[in-house]
Amino acid sequence: MLRSIHDSLEPKLVTLFRRQGYSRSDFIADAVAGLAVAIVALPLAMAIAIASNLPPERGLFTAIVAGFLISAHGGSRYQIGGPTAAFIVTVAMVAMKHGYEGLVLATIMAGAILIIMAFLRAGELIKFIPYPVIVGFTSGIALLIAFSQIRDFFGLKITTVPPDFIDKLSIYVAHLHETNFTAVLLALISIGVIYIAKHRFPRIPGPIIVVTLSAFAVWGFNLPVETIESRFGSIPSMLPSPVWPEITFERLRFLLPDAITIATLAAIESLLSAVVADGMTGTRHKSNAELLGQGVANIASGIFGGLPATGAIARTATNIKAGARTPVAGMMHAIWLFLFMLLLAPLIIKVPLAALAAILMVVAWNMSEIKHIKEIMHSPRTDRIVLIVTFLLTVLVDLNFAIQAGIALASILFIDQMMKATQIRPITSEENDPDSTSNKTIPHGVEVYEIQGPLFFGVAEKLVDTLMLFEKPPQVFILRMRYVPLIDAAGLHSLEILHERLSHYNTRLILSGVNAQVYQFIRSSRIDEKIGRENIVDHIDKAIFRAGEIMGKKI
Repeated sequence: MLRSIHDSLEPKLVTLFRRQGYSRSDFIADAVAGLAVAIVALPLAMAIAIASNLPPERGLFTAIVAGFLISAHGGSRYQIGGPTAAFIVTVAMVAMKHGYEGLVLATIMAGAILIIMAFLRAGELIKFIPYPVIVGFTSGIALLIAFSQIRDFFGLKITTVPPDFIDKLSIYVAHLHETNFTAVLLALISIGVIYIAKHRFPRIPGPIIVVTLSAFAVWGFNLPVETIESRFGSIPSMLPSPVWPEITFERLRFLLPDAITIATLAAIESLLSAVVADGMTGTRHKSNAELLGQGVANIASGIFGGLPATGAIARTATNIKAGARTPVAGMMHAIWLFLFMLLLAPLIIKVPLAALAAILMVVAWNMSEIKHIKEIMHSPRTDRIVLIVTFLLTVLVDLNFAIQAGIALASILFIDQMMKATQIRPITSEENDPDSTSNKTIPHGVEVYEIQGPLFFGVAEKLVDTLMLFEKPPQVFILRMRYVPLIDAAGLHSLEILHERLSHYNTRLILSGVNAQVYQFIRSSRIDEKIGRENIVDHIDKAIFRAGEIMGKKI
């Protein structure tokens, strides 16, 4: 048991080094791939921090510290970690409600929750989140990200942007007359450059072209647009010293809901990214080790003045396409970013905010799941309902609530489908299977009904209501359960109630075709003692024979 837990939590880096070693050519390939990813990550890290209403260096600190640790301790061979656009809304709201120090503590708490999830081996449970829920909240986040960039995209002079969608809409409308058309033109050109680079020069990251050319354009033509320097001043060229936030029971209790939101989002996003990487490379990630790495990284990110971190799908894909071989590529990407910050800090601050807004607009479009939304809209009605409800709750209410409500709604609709799929019906002469009762001699006064599907709380009441179908209660009621794969507490209780009500009419209950697992639960709950163990059989022939015995005794 302990060995199994150890194996599931062992970092992928350690597993690979132990099994196949590490050569000089591997390091060169990883270093080159890491450089390519760092070039993509540099503008994104700053843009995500700014979109979260925080200084750009917070994004860089996160990409360096968390990016290194996620690769070193995680369970994916190619995962690249750091700040992601999916966190923008949550981070902005937590920072606004509790201040940056509150965000740091929530991030550290989220890291601890992720580590607990890893030791509880919860990595496999993430796959049970319904697909429409994932698409719904991902597309909702994409809309919120795009909406959060309108201020810088249009160059609006708004000091503080509220986190709520409706409040944002109101303040944007109120300031729309302040539109800076130079900023709009710069942002539109930036989107065009990214699009052209992607299709004409796929090996050159579009975002780095945008930040470079836009910075030179602002400097060379003295364009009247805001830059990182004009809003935030200079940025540090070194990592800050680690600092623990003030921890009290009251603050922990107050921040717990936000920490759970961050941990949930980090777990889902990182494991989705790992799955995407597996699909691109044919490898397999270790989900629990990935959660452990995410937990360690988020704790360290908070201590070093960063933001919540998770796996980044676009950067992970870039890492794979750049020829990465091991998690060292992700560690090298963090080292390259540190060198960029150390050497290029005076140049980085010249980047215009409109260009960063354009980059995030493209990120939001790529996150929007338009293709998958179209697919789900052609799926069953229940999936469409879950998608739409999750999307609307994400945009208008809260991400955490949206996930909870989406899962709850999907579960309820699934139960409803299972209830409709599970049939409790009399046996008809139309059946043609070898054990059909149409080929059996059923004594007069015996009714045979069959359950097809699991006997759980959703259909338990339906079973009891079967008695209402009889004009005159039979002397023996045979309930065939050959197609009942499982039973829960409500199902067991319904059998007990069915037996009691039949006994009231002097009707004997016989259970036929009970499989071993279902019978074990019936025995554990001692219902077999009430029904009579001789009245629980594994085949319809035995049930009919037993009914004959009962009828004979009554005669």
